[in-house]
This record gives sequence, C-alpha cells and structure tokens, in this order.
Amino acid sequence: MTKKTRWVAVFAATLATVSPFAVAYAADETQIAVAQDELARFVRQVVDTHPSVRAARASLDASAAYEAAAKRPLYNPELEFEAEDAEVETRTVGISQTLDWAGKRRARSSVAEAERRAVEAKFVATRWQISVDLLTALADYQTESERRQLAESRVKAMQDFADLSRQRFDTGDISQIDFNLAVLANTQARMQLATAVASVAESKQAVANYVGRTPESHWPTLGVRLPPIAAGARAEERVMGLPQVQAAQQDAEAASARVTLRQRERRLDPTLTLRGGKEGDENLVGLNVTVPLPVRNSFRHQVTAADAEYRQAKESLSNVSQRAYARYLGAEERYKVSRTAWQDWQSTGHTSLQSQNDTLRRLWQAGELSTTDYLVQLKQSLDTGESALELRNALWRAWFEWMTASGQIKNWLGEGS
Repeated sequence: MTKKTRWVAVFAATLATVSPFAVAYAADETQIAVAQDELARFVRQVVDTHPSVRAARASLDASAAYEAAAKRPLYNPELEFEAEDAEVETRTVGISQTLDWAGKRRARSSVAEAERRAVEAKFVATRWQISVDLLTALADYQTESERRQLAESRVKAMQDFADLSRQRFDTGDISQIDFNLAVLANTQARMQLATAVASVAESKQAVANYVGRTPESHWPTLGVRLPPIAAGARAEERVMGLPQVQAAQQDAEAASARVTLRQRERRLDPTLTLRGGKEGDENLVGLNVTVPLPVRNSFRHQVTAADAEYRQAKESLSNVSQRAYARYLGAEERYKVSRTAWQDWQSTGHTSLQSQNDTLRRLWQAGELSTTDYLVQLKQSLDTGESALELRNALWRAWFEWMTASGQIKNWLGEGS
C-alpha cells in the first residue's frame, strides 16, 4: 500500500464515523422513540404545577365563588327599633324587606354562570397552550442537541483532515492551496460548533422555564412515529368545541344575560315595612310600602351600553370562530405535508445518502476522487443531515399545531374523549 493509499484509507475510515444517519437517524431509533403516554404524563405533570395554570385555576375558583354569590338573595331584611320619651312614651319595632319583583337575582345568576363557563374554557385553553409551548421547547432542545452532535462530528472529521493534510503538505503530496483549504474547513467547523453549543444552551433554558430544576436526564425525547389524521367529526364541529371558541361563546352569552340584567335593574323593587309597638297604653301596628322614583336616573343608558357590549361580543365570537376554522384547515394541511415529506425522506433519503457515502469512499480509496471533491461531498452530506433535523422539527411543530387546532390534544393528554 502506497503512502497516498494509506492516507486515503485512514481518512475514509474517519469519515465513515460521521455519517449523518449515525447522528440523525440512529438516534430516532435509540434515543428519540419514547412511548407517547410517557411523554403525555410528563407534560401533564409540568402543566399541573405551572404558575400560569395555577393562576388560571385560582381565577376559575373565584368565578365559581362569584356564581354561588350571585344565586343568593339580593336583599337582606332590615330591623328597626324606635323609642321616644315625650308626654306619651312610644316604643316601636319594625322589620323591612325589599322584594326582588323584577327577577334581578335570576338575571344576575345567569350572568355569573356564563362568566364562570367562559373562565373554565379559558382555563382549558391555558393548559393546552402551556402543553404545546413545553412540547415545542422539548422539540427545539432535542433538535439543537443533535445538531451539536453533528457539529462535533464535523469538527472531528475536519481536524483529522487538517492533520493528515499537514502530513501530506510536509511531504509535498499536496499544494499550499489544498492545505489552506483544509485549515479553513477546520476553522469553519469549529465556528459552527460554537454556534450549535450556544443554541443548545438557549433551547435548554427554554425548557427549564417550564420544568424548573428537573434534571435533563428526566426530560423525555420525542419520537417520529406520529399518527395520521383520522376521520372523525367535521371541521366545524371540532372548531366549535375548541376552548377559545367556547370562551368567546360564553362571553357572548354573558353579555346577553347582562342586557337582561340591566333591563330588570330599571324595574322598581318595593320595600315592605311592618311595625309594631305601643304608644302609651295603645298598641300600634303599621304596614308601609316604599317604592323608589326613577326621576333623576332611569338607568336607560346602562341598557344601551349593555346592548352595545353584546353586539361586540357576538362579533368577537364570529371573528374567533373564523380564525379558528382557518387555523384548523392550515394546520391540517401543514401536518399532512410535513408527515408525507418525512416519510418520503425516511424511505429514500436515508438509503440514498448511505449509498452515496459508500460510493464516494470507494472512489476515494481507488484514487479516482480528489480530496477536495471528497471534502465538498462530505459537507453536502452533513448539511443534508442538518436539513433532516429541520424537517423533523417542522414535523413536530406541525403535529403540535394540529393537535391544538383540532382539539385532539385533549385526548392526547388523557383529559377526556
């Protein structure tokens, strides 16, 4: 074996260890494939303790308390006691009660009930949003971690290439230009590694924002065996069941009930007073009826304002529903396209890339391919590996978006059918 052949064989052996599939695809089988129920359980545990979810839970508890308060009677009775010492001693005791003849309590209860349902829907929406944000952070961290592994492999290959180039340059086998190219390739690889390390740190912080001090060893990984879009309810039915749409609908119902409440508040509630006592030696019994006079304020403008707020709530519901429907259609299409692209890549890209590397290695060992061309092909292979990572990350993000837009995340989290 000649010196050149030995050098080519050594470098080829080094390159064989940095196949992008050894990094991006073997990882899918050994590190990324985790049962969906384990991932969902981890997400539920994080979501249950997240401050935003706890705050939403407190808001829901408050709305339930307000609803209970709204169902209580509107007026309490009043007790009166009067004593007068004059020529004739007078002592009286009275009790007053304002009557809710207009049905204000029922109207107020309807408002509070709708507001509680709206807060409940917003609580669900908060849980879903935190779940998706956490999944996205995990996906980005996993992608950046594997990109760093790819960058480390690139650095190793370029360092070996630079060392071997130095040996060949010292013996006069390659020119100064080829040697400089090897040094520049090594420097570029190290710069890319520094960028990848920074990206990992940033994505790690994003996950820590949700999981706190949970060690990385307990962070789950995401798999790529994602389910297809199963036939089921129509798009309109799925959209109407989304929490943000439900919240907007309940806001509209609360606004409608508030119009009724404002109308009933204009009606007069009488106050009945029953008195009894003694004036000297005579017994006193009296019944008074008091009715407020809406002379200075008829509360008409409050009804007008409530009616305008109801129209606003209806338009907001229409806008939210329309946007949710458009998001559903877009998310469904993106998920289908991303899933098909990933399946195509797994069935063709993996095999083709491995075959290409094997062919290049044989050509190099036979001396039919220059080291410069081999280096260019290696860069292309590594870049293709990074593109595969980006494709997989896009698939994950499309899956998260579709689960949220279709409401399927509720089933995935195990929170209902």
